[in-house]
Amino acid sequence: MIISYLRLKNWKNFRSVEIPLRNRVFLAGPNACGKSNFLDVFRFLRDITKRGGGLQQAVQDRGGISKIRCLAARKEPEVEIEVHLANGGNMLPIWKYAISIKQHPRGSRLPYLAYERIWEGDKQILNRPDDSDKKDELRLTQTHLEQISANERFRDIARFFDSILYLHLVPQLVRNPKSFTGPGIPGDPFGRNFLERVARTQSRSRRSRLRKIEQALVGAVPQLKNLTDVKDEAGIPHLEAVYEHWRPQGAKQREDQFSDGTLRLIALLWSLLESEALLLLEEPELSLNSAIVRMLPAIIHHMQTKQKRQAIISTHSAELLSDKGVGGEETLLLTPTIEGTDVNVASSIREVKDLLESGFTAAEAVMPRAEPKAFEQGWLFDV
Repeated sequence: MIISYLRLKNWKNFRSVEIPLRNRVFLAGPNACGKSNFLDVFRFLRDITKRGGGLQQAVQDRGGISKIRCLAARKEPEVEIEVHLANGGNMLPIWKYAISIKQHPRGSRLPYLAYERIWEGDKQILNRPDDSDKKDELRLTQTHLEQISANERFRDIARFFDSILYLHLVPQLVRNPKSFTGPGIPGDPFGRNFLERVARTQSRSRRSRLRKIEQALVGAVPQLKNLTDVKDEAGIPHLEAVYEHWRPQGAKQREDQFSDGTLRLIALLWSLLESEALLLLEEPELSLNSAIVRMLPAIIHHMQTKQKRQAIISTHSAELLSDKGVGGEETLLLTPTIEGTDVNVASSIREVKDLLESGFTAAEAVMPRAEPKAFEQGWLFDV
């Protein structure tokens, strides 16, 4: 399944959003326009399905309703999210999930559901608050998604949300996971346990994925071959590859010797091959040569045809959007305004559409609109 439509009201810096989503989505916009907040909508949907935490923990982890609710909301207390889930080849929704959250004005000040609604196709099968909620309002502090006893009929939605993966790998964490003390972050978004995740994969699948990643890396890291996984004397998992150079047989290296860009590429490709769940990528161009960045859209598309995995990607890189295969219909332009950030499909903007139809790339047509409005030559010298 993929998320084919998103509606937001009063979510962080988004006052109102209604937007279709494709199998591959690129988010473009200036710094602080809300690209990370846009991705966090899907992480929030994942978090509210977690048993033992659910809605309350998901809101608390984000600082409470006051930190989630858009500053431009004024007297409207509700935060609303609605998504449509469709099969990849058919954009007609097979599920719709909608949720509205607000906070008790007094007393416990717990977040609670203003409503929770689910449709299977065109038939509504859940509409809360229901009679039981009205008799016991404490029930509204939990979604039905997080309750096994309540979500049997629409458990496919809960499983889909629960499988959403956010990736913003930090190479230093992969190389030295034991150097960073403290509890891990749910979902391991920064890759602290990435090598353990690889090692836990069934042997046949693990070897197959590593071979595919090695093949995909030929153009980006031409000296790398024989990518595999090994364990040291203490049983700690590692990645290992042979680098060809002046030695006749090359030389073996492990992940602590890989470049930052190589590690990020391996993790990105592994994640694309791992499942069919939604993948959220934050600035995958970091640490990569611009020539490699230009290859990423094609690599992602190639992997998607195998796994049918939806990917939503934030970027500041013109190189990433310079691939002629990146369409205006899969590029979202985020534009800050005094009433919150506007989100538009790039091809719905007349001037952008004209440029794209004239042969311009998404980078040429969209990225100039993603520059900060107040940017002026020499601004650094005004400090």
